[in-house]
Amino acid sequence: MKRRYRPSRSHITMVHDVVMAGLSFVIALYLRLGDDMFGQTRPYLMEGVVVFAAIAGLVFLRTGVYRGVWRYASLPDLYALAKAVTLTILIFLPILFLFSRAEDYPRSALVITWFVLLALTGGSRMIYRIAKDGGLSNVLERPNPTAIPVALYGAEDEAEQFARAMSRNHSGPYTVTAMVDPTGRRAGQRIRGVEIVDGRDGLDQALATLRRKGPQPQRLILTRDKVPPEVAREALNATERHGMTLSRLGRLTDFTDGHDDGGSVQLKPVALEDLLGRPQTAVDRESLRQLIGGRRVLVTGAGGTIGGELARQIATLEPAELTLLDQSEYALYEIDLEMARRSPDLTRHAVLRDIRDRPRLDRALDHARPHVVFHAAALKHVPLSEENVNEAVLTNVAGTMNVANACRDAGVDVMVQISTDKAVNPTSIMGVTKRLGELYIQALGASGGGTRFATVRFGNVLGSAGSVVPLFQRQLAEGGPLTVTHEDMTRFMMTVREAVELVLQASALGGKGGELFVLDMGESVRIQDLARQMIRLAGLTPDEDIKIEFTGLRPGEKMYEELTYDHEKLERSAREGIRVATGTHVDADRLYAGLEKLVEQATAGDPERTRAMLHDLVPEYHTPDDDGASAPRAAE
Repeated sequence: MKRRYRPSRSHITMVHDVVMAGLSFVIALYLRLGDDMFGQTRPYLMEGVVVFAAIAGLVFLRTGVYRGVWRYASLPDLYALAKAVTLTILIFLPILFLFSRAEDYPRSALVITWFVLLALTGGSRMIYRIAKDGGLSNVLERPNPTAIPVALYGAEDEAEQFARAMSRNHSGPYTVTAMVDPTGRRAGQRIRGVEIVDGRDGLDQALATLRRKGPQPQRLILTRDKVPPEVAREALNATERHGMTLSRLGRLTDFTDGHDDGGSVQLKPVALEDLLGRPQTAVDRESLRQLIGGRRVLVTGAGGTIGGELARQIATLEPAELTLLDQSEYALYEIDLEMARRSPDLTRHAVLRDIRDRPRLDRALDHARPHVVFHAAALKHVPLSEENVNEAVLTNVAGTMNVANACRDAGVDVMVQISTDKAVNPTSIMGVTKRLGELYIQALGASGGGTRFATVRFGNVLGSAGSVVPLFQRQLAEGGPLTVTHEDMTRFMMTVREAVELVLQASALGGKGGELFVLDMGESVRIQDLARQMIRLAGLTPDEDIKIEFTGLRPGEKMYEELTYDHEKLERSAREGIRVATGTHVDADRLYAGLEKLVEQATAGDPERTRAMLHDLVPEYHTPDDDGASAPRAAE
């Protein structure tokens, strides 16, 4: 089927300007000659209109005034129009003398034509811009000629408003010299006098084009608040090759209130999440509201990374009450203070409690009477757990049993445990204790009863307390080096926001009880690459400005993590990004008896006997000592 022709905005602008040119020729003569104009100009009027309009069209085309986007018309566009109108008059004048000696044409009409044509072409643009913005202030701004030249990756509202903010006075720190349009729709046009370059063939080619044309920008700024990870990675690599730095804008509302002086707009570094994230999984908000809305919710470990984000997202779903439970006074104080600021109308309770203390935990649940409990409390630091075996067992195993049993006895509707990929074929105390927590919840859920139990397993969370990202950030601040345990070590990575969204979504899926949900973590990330990207995001060069040192595997660490056991089968759930792991068969009676003895042993305090019992309970648990290597003796 033949495609229907649709004129571009540039073509429409060109027709408009040619028509205005012809009209300005007639209006100028009328203003000069009055009512006798048509009688006096009959011999040359039509020819003059055609010739003048044609000259104006060619001049406007040559000078590029059609490339200006009316939505963002400003003083630079008026300057360009004034130059084009002047050139049109200067070309038309000798042609007029050549053909008619201008004997019947009043000389002063040319001056009047200059003003009329500029008013008709520029006025249309300014009226359109003022109508869109609701005022004139955005049009009357000048750039700072001494500012640092930057290029913007984007050619939409965010780009225009940043360029405008930088041109409000002479103290603006940046001047926008070019914009790169990844869609190519506005390539060749201009916004606020700034040329828009086609970015469809990649940033490398676009930046090479800018370098040839000059002046070369020193920085590339991503104008969208949410940047697809593949775009952020391409931008980081391209700017490094072209000797530029990379930044991104904050939220558009930070500098669109009309009062910014241009100097206070702050750029933000590209976040590591921008590079490693994945396309956002759609969340069924309605099902989450059905789980949380109007109900009482309790979060253990509420002061931690996962627990805190759970509290934030739960608060937006309008629960009847939110109880924050943690054994750390400072962490609990911080999250409670944040909740007071974020959700002042939400009824909440900050409960200082240790999940290892079953009687006091029971009293906390009796008072809170939660419908839904999210269990995020745990000891999660791998080397510290290796050195404190019994403490890890008492928190991650006995504590989980306490929470689950208390939920069952209190008649809680749903209890969801947060687990980790380190629980799969564990090589660490942290991993094996979390695996036992999984098994207990599965066994308890399969036994039936009024409470539905579920577990959600996922990998590393970017920026969580004790994880590699905060460590790298501290090392960067100290000038390096960045320490990586092994050059080939990999980890699954996910942002805390995405992880918690999927935890909530998995909790809302329902089921018979005992489900083990596994979050889709995408491809694993090499830790060495993570370190190099963080150095580059800081505007430095890996191995030159900041060194990377490989320190060797620490006790309990694995080269790579796994999300499932070989005997587990992943089945699709009703929601994208969430799978259900099946295939684990638990002998509940044997497990319960073994866990009771394990807790007794951990309470008694002999770490080596505790380790031996962990091996018996989880045959997949494997340590370097199993192969004859020396293992560190726990200091307990």
